[in-house]
Order: sequence, then structure tokens, then C-alpha cells
Amino acid sequence: MIHHLSIAARDPKRVAEVLAELMGGAAVPFPPHPGSFFALQLDEHGSGVEVYPAGTELQPGGSDGGSFISRPEAGRGYGPTHFALSVATPADTVEAVARREGWHCFRCNRGPFHVIEVWVENATMVEILPPEFAREYLDFTRPDRVTAAMAAARPAHARHPQA
Repeated sequence: MIHHLSIAARDPKRVAEVLAELMGGAAVPFPPHPGSFFALQLDEHGSGVEVYPAGTELQPGGSDGGSFISRPEAGRGYGPTHFALSVATPADTVEAVARREGWHCFRCNRGPFHVIEVWVENATMVEILPPEFAREYLDFTRPDRVTAAMAAARPAHARHPQA
């Protein structure tokens, strides 16, 4: 189980507040890295998203743990990282919150399940799973089904533009 993960944002406080709103949780400062915030789902799993300022890198720090390095010149853009986040928030509310923030938001059919793609600051994709979508996802990812389903799946050409 993944308990928490981290992303970067131009406005870490605002992004953490919005993620916490979608999760029905709370956003708090993240003291190990000033200027960062932790969106907590406040569930029994300790689920959350650490939101660092854009340009933050994590580097090995030996037995003291990873070090936070700031490289603001690195800026912010699209990247390969995304995550799925189950929430109790209804789909229409998720879309309304994304619109309010000016973030791209799309209901998507992934075949065996649906997601709402919320593009945090229009740069990082978070697949939001309201209750009905979470049920589909969990049904698809059952241990007795998911490996066979993934092995049988064909590439989704529509999601891969040709150069």
C-alpha cells in the first residue's frame, strides 16, 4: 500500500489545500522542507500527498535520510508521474473544484474503469476516483483478475499521438 507520495507545484499551499478538499481531509505545513505542505486524507491508512515547491529534488542523504535540494530554475512542466486517488467526493464536485481552480479536468473511460483526470496546475495528472469509479477500479485490480487483464490488453492508440 502506498501511504503517501510527493509532487511539485508552483503554489504548494494552494495545491495541498485543494487536494485536501477533494480528499475530505486537511492541508498542513510540511516542516522538513519549508514552503512545502502535506495534504492529509485523515483516513486509517495515513494517506496523503506532500506538495513541494517546483524545482525541489530529493537526493540521497545517507543514514540521515534524503535531502531536499531546491533548483527553482528547473521550473515546472509535464512529467511521467501521476497517481490515482480514491475520494468520497462526488464526481460533479470534483469537476467543480477543478473548474474553480482553472485546472484541466476530464472524465475518462479507461475501459474497465473510469477516472476523472484533474491536471494540478495544468501540469500534473491526478486520476480522481469518486466512489463509483473507485468500485470499478478495485473490481478491475482484484488479484485474481488484474495480471491476466493487463497481459491481454492492447495498446490504446488514441492515448499515444503519432509523431
